[in-house]
Amino acid sequence: MTEPRSDTGAEAEDRRRRDEAALAARMQDVAGKLLVLSGKGGVGKSTVAVNLAVALADAGMKVGLLDVDVHGPSVPMLMGLDGRRVRSTPQGLEPVSAGENLSVMSIGFLLAEAGEAVIWRGPMKYGVIRQFLTEVNWGPLDCLVIDSPPGTGDEPLAVAQLVGRPAAAVVVTTPQELAVANVRRSVQFCRKLSLPVVGLVENMSGLICPHCGKAVDVFPPGGGQALSRQAGVPLLGRIPIDPRVAECGDRGRPFVTELAGSPVAGVFADIARRVAEGLTAPAAESSYPKENARMKIAIPLADGKLSMHFGHCEQFALIEVDPEAGTILSTDLQAPPAHEPGVLPRWLREQGAEVILAGGMGSRAQDLFGQMGIRVVVGAPGGEPQQLVRDYLAGTLQAGDNVCDH
Repeated sequence: MTEPRSDTGAEAEDRRRRDEAALAARMQDVAGKLLVLSGKGGVGKSTVAVNLAVALADAGMKVGLLDVDVHGPSVPMLMGLDGRRVRSTPQGLEPVSAGENLSVMSIGFLLAEAGEAVIWRGPMKYGVIRQFLTEVNWGPLDCLVIDSPPGTGDEPLAVAQLVGRPAAAVVVTTPQELAVANVRRSVQFCRKLSLPVVGLVENMSGLICPHCGKAVDVFPPGGGQALSRQAGVPLLGRIPIDPRVAECGDRGRPFVTELAGSPVAGVFADIARRVAEGLTAPAAESSYPKENARMKIAIPLADGKLSMHFGHCEQFALIEVDPEAGTILSTDLQAPPAHEPGVLPRWLREQGAEVILAGGMGSRAQDLFGQMGIRVVVGAPGGEPQQLVRDYLAGTLQAGDNVCDH
C-alpha cells in the first residue's frame, strides 16, 4: 500500500478529489456494508464478524471481510490465513480468497511477521483505512463485513464516514452490566451518524455443559435483552459459551461450519439469517426516526461573518439542518478552544459537526478534519452563515479558490 503523502495547496485539493472519486467508484460495486462494532474489547467481536461473513457466504452471498483493527488484526488467524500475502495488480490490491464467495483483507497480510507491533498515530491509521476501501479490488459484492476496532474512536468513525450508504451495523455485547454500558455508547454512536443498527448479538451468554448439554448462566442474564429494549433495536440472538468455539478459532476454522449441527452453530445460523434479512429490507435506510436525519454544519466567524482565514476565527456558528428538507433547524454560536494542532478537529467532532464551510484552510488542517470524518468545503464566499448554509443545502454555493493554501 502507498504511504499517505503530505501535499500542499492545489495539489492536496486535487488529490482529495481524486481519492473521493476513487472511493465512490469502488464502493458502487458493494451492495451493502455491515460494520461489526463493540463498546469494549474482549467480547468476541472478531469471532462474530468472521463467522457472520462465512455464514452469509455459505448462504450464497458474495461477501468481503475487511479487518480494520490495525493494532490487533485477528481475522487472519481466525480464518486460518496466517502467512498469506496480497498482491498488487493494475486493478488494485487483490484480497485473499477464503472460498468461492468470500474474500478477506487485513493489515495482518501486510506485516513482515505475525506478531509485529503497529505503532501508528491517527493520520496513518486513517490513511490505511481509506486505502483499504479505495484500493482493494473487491469486485462486485453483496455485502462487505467490516470488523472494526472496539469503542467509538477514530477508526470506527473513519469507517462509518467513508463507506457511504447503504450501510448498517451489528453491535456485539456480553451479558454483564459493564459491557452493556459500553455497548450503549456504540448504539448512540450509530444514531449520531444515522447508521442503522440491524441488531445486537449477546455473546458468551451462558455456558453449555460438555456433560449434560444444558446451558448454565456464567454472567447475570438478561443484559442484552435489557439493552435491546432500552435502545429500541432488535436482539438478534444469544450465543452461548462453548469451549469448541475457542478451539475452532485457534485452529483457524470458523465454528459456524466446523460445528454445523451444534446448538451454538444453530443459534449463529439464525443470527446470520436475520442479519441478511435486515440488510435487504427496504426500510433499512430509514430504521431510525425522522428526527435523526439531521446534520450540523460549522461556520468559522469573524465579526459575525465567515472568516476568510480559518485560523483567525473568533467563534463558530453551529447550524443544525434537515438536509432532506433543506431547512435550518437551529443556530448555536460557540467560542472555540485555543487554536492548537489537533484541538479544533476533535472539539468540532464533539459538537457533532459533519461539514465545515470555510473561506481558506491549510491542507494539513483539512487532513486533520478528514481524519475526524468532517468534510471541509473551502473557497466559500464571505457572508452571513445562515445564507451560506442555505446555498450549500440547495447546491448553489459558489466555492472559489482556497485563500489559505499553506
